[in-house]
Amino acid sequence: MISAGDFRNGVTFELDGQVVQVVEFQHVKPGKGAAFVRTKYKNVITGSVVETSFNPTAKFPTAFVERKDMQYSYTDGELYYFMDMETYEQIPISADKLGDSFRFVKEEMICKVLSYKGNVFGVEPPNFVELIVTQTDPGFKGDTATNATKPATLETGAEIKVPLFINEGDKIQVDTRTGEYMSRA
Repeated sequence: MISAGDFRNGVTFELDGQVVQVVEFQHVKPGKGAAFVRTKYKNVITGSVVETSFNPTAKFPTAFVERKDMQYSYTDGELYYFMDMETYEQIPISADKLGDSFRFVKEEMICKVLSYKGNVFGVEPPNFVELIVTQTDPGFKGDTATNATKPATLETGAEIKVPLFINEGDKIQVDTRTGEYMSRA
């Protein structure tokens, strides 16, 4: 059990049968009246975010979300297969649980598979990946306005904006959380 007075960012607990994670919290002690904890929390399965206040003495059951490193193996239609690195077991995960940042993941990359009580609800790719640019227009000499970018297609099929000096065949580093170009690899 965890009390609302012990909330910290990233803490997961059960609320009305749902697994939620604290995104923001603030302990408030007004001049008049009782103290309370203003909280913004996210439902880890649906992704919806809610703001509410709790009494600091309110208690909730702690939810343990398992984060396990697994290797992305292959795709078969709408199912994406991940291999447990310890048992070599293949686990199929449907496309709706992957999220937008999965477009930067290629085969054999290690991802974190998130599950609660054995039910997989999400996949976290590595924060930074190195990918090869497969298609982009050439940059022109003299076309160097500040922070000028052009579209580029990566080996996974994802499209991002890159600086003008990046050419086809270049290996670049991408932040999967924001989908932005970081640097040449």
